[in-house]
Formats: sequence, C-alpha cells, structure tokens
Amino acid sequence: MQLVVVLVVVTFFTALLTELLPGDPVTTIAPFATDEQRDDIRSQLRLDQNVVSRYVDWLGDFVTGDFGEYFNAPGLQGHDVFKDVKKNLPTSMTLMLYVQVLTLLIAVPLGVTTAYRADSRYDRWANGLAFGLVAIPAFVLGTTLKYWFAVRYQVFDTRGWSPLSEGFSAHYKTAVLPVVALAVGQIAAYSRLLRSDMVATLQEDFILMAKAKGIPNRRILWRHALRPSSLTLLTVAGLNIGALISGALIVETIFAIDGIGSLILVAIQTRQYIALQSFVAIVVIIYVLVNFLVDMLYTVLDPRIRNV
Repeated sequence: MQLVVVLVVVTFFTALLTELLPGDPVTTIAPFATDEQRDDIRSQLRLDQNVVSRYVDWLGDFVTGDFGEYFNAPGLQGHDVFKDVKKNLPTSMTLMLYVQVLTLLIAVPLGVTTAYRADSRYDRWANGLAFGLVAIPAFVLGTTLKYWFAVRYQVFDTRGWSPLSEGFSAHYKTAVLPVVALAVGQIAAYSRLLRSDMVATLQEDFILMAKAKGIPNRRILWRHALRPSSLTLLTVAGLNIGALISGALIVETIFAIDGIGSLILVAIQTRQYIALQSFVAIVVIIYVLVNFLVDMLYTVLDPRIRNV
C-alpha cells in the first residue's frame, strides 16, 4: 500500500512540475520537423491532452509494462523506454550496491572503535576528519579524483563503465573512482551516527553486566553493543537511497556512466515527459522496496519488534 501511494503521489507531482515548464517540448525534441511530424509526436506523447488525462493514460500503461516512447532529439523515430531502462538500470544498481557495501565495511568498524575510544585523541581526530569529508560535495570529489587518478596519472580509466562481464580488471578500473566519490561522504556520516548510538548503548545496564561477567571487550562491542545500536544506522541507510540516487546522477555525468541518472538528466534536458515519469517511477519503486526491506531487517536486529 505504501508503494502504491508513494508511486502515485510522486509521479503525479512530477507530471505537474513538467506541465509548468515554459515552451513547447516537441520543438525541443524535433526542432527541424514539419508541422505534421510535430503533431504526430505530440499525439504519441499525449501532449495534446491535459495533465490529468495524460497522467492517467501513462499510469495505465506503466502498470502493464509499457514505459512509453522516447524520441531522440536528432530524429523523429521513437524507441521503447523499457530498452533504455533494461540497459542502464543494472549499471546504476551495481554502482549503488558497491557504494553501500564499501560504506558499511568502513563506517561500521570506524564507528565502533571511535565509540569505544570516546573523547580520546583518536576519537577527536576521526570526528574532525568525518566533519571535513561530509562537507565535500560528491561532484567536487568526483571531479578531483578523475583529474588526478584518471587524467593526470592514468591509474584508472575515464571511458565510462565497464561491466563485470568484460573482465574484472576493466570493471575495477572504471568502478573505483565513482564508487569512492559517492561513498566518502556517506562513510563519514554513517560512522558519526553509529558512534553516537554506540556511546549511549555502552552505558546501558546489560553492557555493565557483561563487563562484570568478564566477557572480553571485543565480544561486548561486536556482539552485545553493535546490534541494538544499528537500528538508527539501518534507518538512515534506507532513507539515504534517495540521496544516493541523486548523487549517482551527478557522478554518472562526471564519469560518463550510462545509468538511470544519465537517463533522467537527458529526459529533463530534452523534455521527454513520458520517459521522465517512467524513470521517476522506477526510482520510487526502488526506494520504497529498499525501505520495506529495512523494516523487515528491524525484526532481525531487535526481536522485540516482532511482537509489536
């Protein structure tokens, strides 16, 4: 039910926003077409209808798997939006998966160790570094990394995205820089968030009881304290999918990656309203499903939630 409500609200709001844009989108799509050709494109994209009728027709097609037609600016022949989604979506999903995995692999140990050494010199240095990294926008870091490690020293490639099927080495050289550009800010934010929760958890009575029983500190931190401290981190990781998608749009543009972000950007620039609504709907579905999975994981981390 949440998926349906969010999908309808967000996509309809997108349709309203595109309706407010000035100018004729068909002129942008086909600037040198004849009047008859423009009328044909306008009819196929349902731009001759009001926004409500156009949205209802689009929604009916979308739920049946018809994502609409996408008209390239140089030509007049439309092609199926689904083909673009099928080609580009796996790239974006792989990129976001790598970013989340790298973020958690670094942020969780960093958050645990800084909480254990709270108010120490190590904690102060780690917190200061985290604040500095959070302040760096992804597009600034991405541009800097591309210049130094891809253009100047040529350690990594600048040719876009090479899928894993083309070999691990080629895939690795095209994936590292965009993943790092997106992950750095999240690592700092996640580690700071986990540290705050861990510091509070380490003051709980059950932690003092575990220490009194002589349980080693390593086991207390990773077995008893980390689990209840991860709920907030899990929530933020789910909610952060939206910010990750928007950041991926910018990073994909910087590194010339053909992902869902580049499709959204081109759809906005070329006024492809039907395609844009389909792309936004796909992003909404991913966002809601990830947060639904997060809700399910709550019961794994805290069994008390199962009875709520």
